[in-house]
Amino acid sequence: MKIRQARRDDVATILQLIKDLALYERASDKVEATEKEILETFFAPNPSVFCDLIEIDGHVVAIAIWFLNYSTWQGKHGIYLEDLYVKPEFRGRGYGKALLQHLAKICQERGYGRFQWWVLDWNSPAIEFYKSLGAEAMDEWTVYRLSGEYLRELGK
Repeated sequence: MKIRQARRDDVATILQLIKDLALYERASDKVEATEKEILETFFAPNPSVFCDLIEIDGHVVAIAIWFLNYSTWQGKHGIYLEDLYVKPEFRGRGYGKALLQHLAKICQERGYGRFQWWVLDWNSPAIEFYKSLGAEAMDEWTVYRLSGEYLRELGK
């Protein structure tokens, strides 16, 4: 098992794993990203989104896509994990945990104060896994989102 940063030649694989995750999350029709967009955002001169992956025998089997967030209360950056995905045939081998440990180590090395992510409320295997690591549900917070027409309207 090798954890490494994604490279430009991983773009097609990254997009496929994003689509695979969306299918698992019952939202395959929501993926709008293209290889071009991933290439332009993940590999920009000063990227604000990052991708680490697990490679086994030259094949990518898991990804973690993340970016920095910021806590005004702590006065520190943190990591927000956008996507964590392990191919089904490689689950149960510790690869998801290895990626989470890798990102937690980045937090420690850089002095970040938090490591956060969302999980769908029906995804009980993931919820139990995260709880086993000591993660806490932030039940008192409600996520809000603006997109599409409403985002355009507000941004006028």
